[in-house]
Amino acid sequence: MEFNNKVVLVTGASSGIGQAAAVKFAAEGASVAAVARRVEKMQALREQSKNIHPFGADLTNENQTSDVVKSITDKFGRIDVVVHAAGIIGTGSVENVSLSDWDVMMNINLRSILQLTQLCLPELIKNKGNVVCVSSVAGLRSFPGILAYSVSKAALDQFTRCTALELAAKSVRVNAVNPGVVITHLHRSGGMNEDQYQAFLERSTTTHPLGRVGTAEEVAELILFLASSRASWITGITCSIDGGRALTCAR
Repeated sequence: MEFNNKVVLVTGASSGIGQAAAVKFAAEGASVAAVARRVEKMQALREQSKNIHPFGADLTNENQTSDVVKSITDKFGRIDVVVHAAGIIGTGSVENVSLSDWDVMMNINLRSILQLTQLCLPELIKNKGNVVCVSSVAGLRSFPGILAYSVSKAALDQFTRCTALELAAKSVRVNAVNPGVVITHLHRSGGMNEDQYQAFLERSTTTHPLGRVGTAEEVAELILFLASSRASWITGITCSIDGGRALTCAR
């Protein structure tokens, strides 16, 4: 229960990896500031744990992002950990991705993370806290048809390394997790219907060497570890949690 009296800000907390991380930190004693666009989707989380406190914000909106950080610091008086789990996926290749779709992807998956990190830095520096970014195997390996998503995650990996180096002297650690295919709402929100998603999951059992897809709870365990004192000498890593997916190649 080392997160007792600690405040953990988790974005994308209404579903998937963000929700699993919020539940995991709350179970370990943290006060969790659970941030998502649709705060009503997090009411069940609040009922599940008194340690989870929902906050509504569209992180692509600069004013809303500033306001939610102020609301969190006003309520709790501190921020110790930031988990950047909010993100989207979309299809499109270099031949057909539109500039507007590209901008939406970068705004959510990268630009919003920069702003939120900057706003939280005074608290993170004061409390010698840390940041965990949720990236993707697509940041480490190339996949066709998801150009903007892959580029955004590769940029997030470099953001992780650069900020880890810049903040190390201030005792702030920054790390990233790079999941393979995990059962969440991500791909369905990105345009897959239910039949397509089930076929995608079935095919993914063959593309991941361990023979199955992952769960949000498994990724949340790694996030918790990286945020904990057990990882106190780890910073700047992009840690694969993908059933071996990043080890494979086209053949």
